[in-house]
Amino acid sequence: MTILELRERERYKEKGVGEMAKVDEVVLLGFWTSPFGMRVKIALAEKGITEYGHVEEELLTGNKSSLLLRSNPVYKKIPVLIHNGKPVCESLIIVEYIDEIWKDRAPLLPINPYERARIRFWANYIDNIFIDAGSKVWRTQGEDQEAAKKLFIECLKLLEGELGDKPYFAGSTFGYLDIALIPDYSWFHIYETFAHFSIEAECPKLIAWAKRCMERESVKKSLPDQLQVFEYAKRRAGME
Repeated sequence: MTILELRERERYKEKGVGEMAKVDEVVLLGFWTSPFGMRVKIALAEKGITEYGHVEEELLTGNKSSLLLRSNPVYKKIPVLIHNGKPVCESLIIVEYIDEIWKDRAPLLPINPYERARIRFWANYIDNIFIDAGSKVWRTQGEDQEAAKKLFIECLKLLEGELGDKPYFAGSTFGYLDIALIPDYSWFHIYETFAHFSIEAECPKLIAWAKRCMERESVKKSLPDQLQVFEYAKRRAGME
């Protein structure tokens, strides 16, 4: 038997009597500071998928890999999850895909249709309003930054209101909406430093929620250190 055949056999494992099942091949195309890529890492970890390939894209230089361009030819953006050779794009879609593929472990979305719709609504709000508002907080200056900060704090307060007194957004269980928002916690220090305000002073319950999420192994191992992200943001802003 050739080395190639031996490797092929290693990609299979026994299932039943004489039946062979293909081992899932998972590859994530991402970038270390991307909150969108962090979502995918957390979702995989919640499902117990800890061994997978990771391709770190060179986003700072704009030198995107041919694999990324082939896998996401429309937007040419990360993250992309390649599962058994098939690419899935857009982070929230990827998280739902992960939840459906490995549905026997740690469900991320609630079963109730109304609750699923509510969770998706707020996840959509995070993607379309909240993240853009946060980006403007550290990318602008002067009056534009003050306006961006005001909008961003309004977004934070809306999300804190939706959280209420619950441990997590869906109640007692960590899930989809927590995964959608918690990666941005790694950028909070940037927002606070660039715009001179305290998120904890404005939204203490939201920070308590973030710290609770950070106690989870899936989150702790998926989010980079805030100070490292801050140094990255300073380079992007031309402060060094």
